[in-house]
Amino acid sequence: MALVRPSRRTLVTSFATALAGTAAAPATARAAAAPAPARRGPAPLRRAHAHNDYEHPRPLLDALDHRFTSVEADIWLVDGQLLVGHDAEDLTPERTLETLYFDPLMRRVRAHHGAVYPGHHRPVQLLVDLKNTGEASYLELHRRLRRYRRMMSVAVDGRVRPGAVTAVISGDRAARGPLEAQRLRYAFYDGRLDDLGGGSPASFAPLISGNWTQSFGWRGEGPMPAAERGRLHEIVTAAHGEGRRVRFWATPDTPGPARDAVWSELLTAGADHINTDDLAGLEAFLDRHGGQRR
Repeated sequence: MALVRPSRRTLVTSFATALAGTAAAPATARAAAAPAPARRGPAPLRRAHAHNDYEHPRPLLDALDHRFTSVEADIWLVDGQLLVGHDAEDLTPERTLETLYFDPLMRRVRAHHGAVYPGHHRPVQLLVDLKNTGEASYLELHRRLRRYRRMMSVAVDGRVRPGAVTAVISGDRAARGPLEAQRLRYAFYDGRLDDLGGGSPASFAPLISGNWTQSFGWRGEGPMPAAERGRLHEIVTAAHGEGRRVRFWATPDTPGPARDAVWSELLTAGADHINTDDLAGLEAFLDRHGGQRR
């Protein structure tokens, strides 16, 4: 998903570069991915979402170091592999969804007795953005999720059993059909604003995401217009009334007063996830502004 931001980060491909094929990771890579000792630290930031997380030097791990509870990975189905990257030219065979996300998450969950963060059992969200072949990509992802089912949130006949990690499927809308047809799912659907008040329950689409620039003209300069503030609160209230969470992408992400103003409005309205590429910036903002309040 496109995001307004100062510049694209350069993809860093040093993580797990020796993992191509079936080769084992070197000791240094394994050490980098090892979970921290299982002690309760500062509370995770339940509103913090790492947009295009894989562009950071250490995908997933940098976000977790900054206490984020939601991370986003774009994936492409290429020759049967789920490769991570924003564009097709970014893809390399060692950067798979398993090596960058599922395997390190599983190690942490095992080390921390069933939780990504020790002592904190609220699920961490993995937002998986399908970039191509939506139906085929999702079905391949579902097949691979079975290996990690012990840590995943699961839906069976519309009843949800929370796990340490909740996978939510975004991107190519062709994934919706196979998701809806499944009796047993290890993933959920990322709805859109027009899903509010629709027929799909929160057990299927627990997240509602929208493009900020398509709903609001305000970009953080001057006061937020009252009508737009009212619409923001209406969206959040409607979603929460249906048991869903709310996220907007394409919010301003250049450090400064405008970004802080938009983030403050999102926080005040009760938006569940604040989107950013600036991990340290959002962590500091939420710590300053009581980001844990509802």
